[in-house]
Amino acid sequence: MKHILLAAALLAAPALACADPIEGLWQTQPDEGAYAQVQIAPCGPAFCGTIVKSFRGGAPIQSPNIGRQIVIDMRPAGDGTYAGKVWRPSNGKTYVGKIALKGDAMKLSGCVLGGLICAGQDWTRLR
Repeated sequence: MKHILLAAALLAAPALACADPIEGLWQTQPDEGAYAQVQIAPCGPAFCGTIVKSFRGGAPIQSPNIGRQIVIDMRPAGDGTYAGKVWRPSNGKTYVGKIALKGDAMKLSGCVLGGLICAGQDWTRLR
């Protein structure tokens, strides 16, 4: 029985070690003078990003947005891209969202009119 459990653990280990490339701690681009650190992790079959720290001018601030989801229901769409929703703290609006991921750099876009008009930010992976 011990051998079966050990074999099962060894087979499961590589799958557990393979995190999706989007997972991690990311820093947003400043928006109206403030920026945040966002933890992206699995949420059901998708990925969600939660604000864990906020900053203004490089100094930490106590923002009411800490703990809020900013990346919502992002699902892999292939070739390092993801589709879902994004929330913009500065205006409180949620948009159709897209992410293009390339290594430790992310281009996050929020779009209206079926994706015809988009505004974006460049995020950097912290870990």
